[in-house]
Amino acid sequence: MAFGHALLEQVRQLQNLQHYRKIHWEGTFSEYLDIVRQHPEVTRTAFQRLYDMIISHGTEEIFEHKEKIIRYKFFTEWASKYGDAVYGLDRPLMQLVNTFKAAAKGFGTERRVLLLHGPVGSAKSTIVRLLKRGLEEYSRTDEGMLFSFMWKSDKAGWEKCPMHEEPLHLIPQEMRPVILAKLNENRRDEDFQVTIRGELCPFCRYTFNERLQRYHGDWPAMIENEIKVYRLILSEQDRVGIGTFQPKDEKNQDSTELTGDINYRKIAEYGSDSDPRAFNFDGELNIANRGLVEFIEVLKLDVAFLYDLLCASQEHKIKPKKFAQCDIDEVIVGHTNEPEYRKLQSNEFMEALRDRTVKIDIPYVTRLRDEIKIYEKDFNPERVKGKHIAPHTIEVAAMWAVLTRLVPPKHANLTLLQKLKLYNGKTLPGFTEDNIIELKREAPHEGMSGISPRYIQDKISNALVAHPEETCVNPFMVLHELEAGLRHHSLITSEDQYRHYKELLQVVREEYEDIVKNEVQRAIAADEEALSRLCANYIDHVKAYTQREKVRNRYTGAFEEPDERLMRSIEEKIDIPESRKDDFRREIMNYIGALAIDGKKFDYKTNERLQKALELKLFEDQKDTIKLTSLVSNVVDKATQEKIDVVKSRLIRNYGYCEVCATDVLQFVASIFARGTPSRK
Repeated sequence: MAFGHALLEQVRQLQNLQHYRKIHWEGTFSEYLDIVRQHPEVTRTAFQRLYDMIISHGTEEIFEHKEKIIRYKFFTEWASKYGDAVYGLDRPLMQLVNTFKAAAKGFGTERRVLLLHGPVGSAKSTIVRLLKRGLEEYSRTDEGMLFSFMWKSDKAGWEKCPMHEEPLHLIPQEMRPVILAKLNENRRDEDFQVTIRGELCPFCRYTFNERLQRYHGDWPAMIENEIKVYRLILSEQDRVGIGTFQPKDEKNQDSTELTGDINYRKIAEYGSDSDPRAFNFDGELNIANRGLVEFIEVLKLDVAFLYDLLCASQEHKIKPKKFAQCDIDEVIVGHTNEPEYRKLQSNEFMEALRDRTVKIDIPYVTRLRDEIKIYEKDFNPERVKGKHIAPHTIEVAAMWAVLTRLVPPKHANLTLLQKLKLYNGKTLPGFTEDNIIELKREAPHEGMSGISPRYIQDKISNALVAHPEETCVNPFMVLHELEAGLRHHSLITSEDQYRHYKELLQVVREEYEDIVKNEVQRAIAADEEALSRLCANYIDHVKAYTQREKVRNRYTGAFEEPDERLMRSIEEKIDIPESRKDDFRREIMNYIGALAIDGKKFDYKTNERLQKALELKLFEDQKDTIKLTSLVSNVVDKATQEKIDVVKSRLIRNYGYCEVCATDVLQFVASIFARGTPSRK
């Protein structure tokens, strides 16, 4: 008992009772009018509140291919707290938030169904889930507070408005101009203006008239005695302000799931099925009032549902059974995939829905670094315990996924892999920002087909569990799983598609070979002293060449002509042609001179191209002394083994390998050199 009591006391210290009381505030209608006078934004519409919620988390401007894009931190920084961050969809998200902004200003899109359209697994559900979760959290803040009301019950206690309406709906039409004029008094035109949109729901309207009759028409007395206003907290779990509708099979669909149904047990009590007290206003459109309702696979809805949806979006009204239309204030978001959308376009009976729909394409990610981030959310050292994921394992899987989504370029000298690299921010000779803009322009539907991230996640998961004896998962295990599952992939519908995806796997394998060869080369050539000596030697000769001088031989002391063979052996490593060698050498000397003017000393590490050239040259000079190819025969002498261990330790320290995958990579690269495979450019 002592432990339990101490634990409860510790928990009590963690509570914030003041915050609890604040978000569970209750008061009179007159007190609510004071709140509205001080904080008119509590009366915002659902679209206004949703837009302000997104903006409250901050924005940043980025420039992508000469185009300014606003990135909303709500979908990145805030969403990452819940492991739901959305990457690589800055343009579609900007379009979505602009739609919310237009709706918040009353420009017309508030009367539309927002339809997120894209292939399976493109984050449509994730985006809506974030919006719902964001609204829930926002309603608990001072900036996002909103209120509803409840009636004093004849039986006992208080009975809440079933549709948690705005308390200002209680003001009769004839009194609204006077009260609104007072609430908006001394406000400038650009300030937020309090408005009243809509009327009471059938239940509250019935109760309002009945109570007003008791007070002989004295509305202020009735309001002060019969009404209590309370702080409304949106919650999907409690079905308050957040709704989700998922279609079932057509035989079991019933439109009352959207607009509520008669409570047959209460008919005996109230005597009529048209008495609002005998009706449950608990359909998804009812309970989502003041917030957001999500329609999963919206285009699979029965036609009867679509009629309700049309009225809900265009008129902001719903028609419960046996009652007049009642007002709603909510954001309606649906999502669907390409086949369902094509079916909508071909169905002439759906013309009214098409006309009331704002379609926002949510494509697959086409930028490699963003695709990698998607998988790193689930496959990282914190989530994957007991197994090491070798470097480039996630990268090669993401690379293949992105390649399947790209449209082959029309440019004759550009491969699909090079297009991927351009999109990922790499510069290629002969290609500018304008070329990338043109590539995107010629493929407007890029990313709307290809391999889903779910397939990649499933195959990485398979690779993690398929080899329980292995402590490390490497790219070849994942590539094997990706290829093995292609024949059984339900979304691959033709032999040509299968063949294309398989060819792209081979492209990725070859690219991986180049990546690891380069890493091993750099690990072998990572001798700082040797690189510095080689660099100093090269610079001495370049300086002499550009200034038409001779170089002093450090061993004989004699003056000699600059060593053209040495300089070209380094420059050729980074594809400097003979015709460009003079320009390159002058660039190097100008760069060194500029540093000297600033009082800085030249270091080969400050010039990425030169560093790469030096490393490749040093590797070429040293690879024979290390005898890497002897690894293949498993006959390694002690001196060679010591050198190999040094290279392995560099791979572990500098590139993130473990003992197992470092050994595997060295053996793999050794086998490449053993068969004399040339490096691809």
